[in-house]
Amino acid sequence: MKKISAVTCIAVLLMLMAALAQAQFQPNKSVRIVVPFPPGGTTDILARELAVQLAPRWKQSVVVENKAGAGGTIGTAEIAKSAADGYHLMVTATHQVINPSLMKKLPYDARKEFTPIALVGAVPNVLVVHPSLTANSVSDFIALAKAQPGKLSFGSTGIGGSNHLAGELFKAMAGIEMTHIPYKGAAPAMTDLLGGQIPVMFDSVPTVIQHVRSGKLRALGVTSLRRSASLPEVPTIDEAGVRGFDATAWFGLYAPGAMPADITQRLSNDILAVLRSDAIRESFAKHGVESGTLTQSQFASFYLTELDKWARVIERANVKLD
Repeated sequence: MKKISAVTCIAVLLMLMAALAQAQFQPNKSVRIVVPFPPGGTTDILARELAVQLAPRWKQSVVVENKAGAGGTIGTAEIAKSAADGYHLMVTATHQVINPSLMKKLPYDARKEFTPIALVGAVPNVLVVHPSLTANSVSDFIALAKAQPGKLSFGSTGIGGSNHLAGELFKAMAGIEMTHIPYKGAAPAMTDLLGGQIPVMFDSVPTVIQHVRSGKLRALGVTSLRRSASLPEVPTIDEAGVRGFDATAWFGLYAPGAMPADITQRLSNDILAVLRSDAIRESFAKHGVESGTLTQSQFASFYLTELDKWARVIERANVKLD
């Protein structure tokens, strides 16, 4: 009985120590958030909005540093090699789950060298067509593509981007053939779409909404599983018949791998509280972004699922960088 009692006491003591450690973790110096892209983009904007809200909660400065280059891999590699102490974080885009399959060599292991903390936000893409195309719905478009395999072309902002891979996933799930036309950025791709040089494109809600409202483009379906609050009249591609289709551009917050559980949980709790605040939701909405709601464990599972999903899409479509 004494042995059992001793074991029980030790177990209780360990639980109390773990709970105390979690309660005690509190940033006591500046926290750094790396954005592996240049200033001014959506990823950078979201990271800075988070930093503003987290600073008073932690009573410490939260500094955003842009470490751009090599498709986002330079800043990402820096975080992978940083100390897992809660003071080195990263906000990045869907590149985090695409690059491991798109690039032959990376200076980090995306599965092992990061701790997923929070889904910061998501932006659905929209399947839009030039008004000259005789398709008023997703089913019309699929029928048109099947009637002339490979003749329809879809534009993108570049090989391996979220709108390119959304098109590749759509091709595979809808059982159609289209020709991919990569552009060097969003502006020239949109110019050619509006001019009718290309008939189809997947692009973000904030980018296309003004053109849809003006009638310059026709929106057939959004790529998320839920309708967009900005385009509530446009059905999802899933509900339009391509069941399970989901190709949302999203942004996540990560820490280095092997992060202690107590620090991971504290970071997750604080960031979720900020993401649920009216201030962040209203701020994100101005950029067409819906703030994240997943718990840390849910986001970690989602992260691994997305790595696998885009690996299959890239392999099936034989997507390669030049």
